[in-house]
Amino acid sequence: MSNQTFLSVWDAIEDTPEQAENMKLRSVLMMAIKDHIVRAEMSQAQAATCFGVTQPRVSDLMRGKINLFALDALVNMAAAANMRIEIRVLDAPVKRSAGTKSVKTAAGGKHAATAKKPAADKPATKAPARRNKSGVKADAHAH
Repeated sequence: MSNQTFLSVWDAIEDTPEQAENMKLRSVLMMAIKDHIVRAEMSQAQAATCFGVTQPRVSDLMRGKINLFALDALVNMAAAANMRIEIRVLDAPVKRSAGTKSVKTAAGGKHAATAKKPAADKPATKAPARRNKSGVKADAHAH
């Protein structure tokens, strides 16, 4: 049995990284559209009219049938509902090796980043002294 870890369920179950990325985007869009329908308290028929699709198509979306929806179809549905879509493209996670530490990405996943030392010509930045409520410096070694 393999002891692999993945950043996403899609990374684990899809055959290629390209397929996994496509599924991640489709999943995010489907959840956002479904949340929009719920928040707006729309019936499936109303949502279908809004998105320019059939009611059974909305039913498939609500039931999470991701394989029935292409990325462009989901973008079209979101745009028809006046939803704003933003895309951020980030560098791929770096495989962890010696001299690296794990850090969280903006998307909530983790990737490895090389630990950097301060430059020799620049002194390390020192944190400002802590002050109590009166504005007096707090002594870190006070007993």
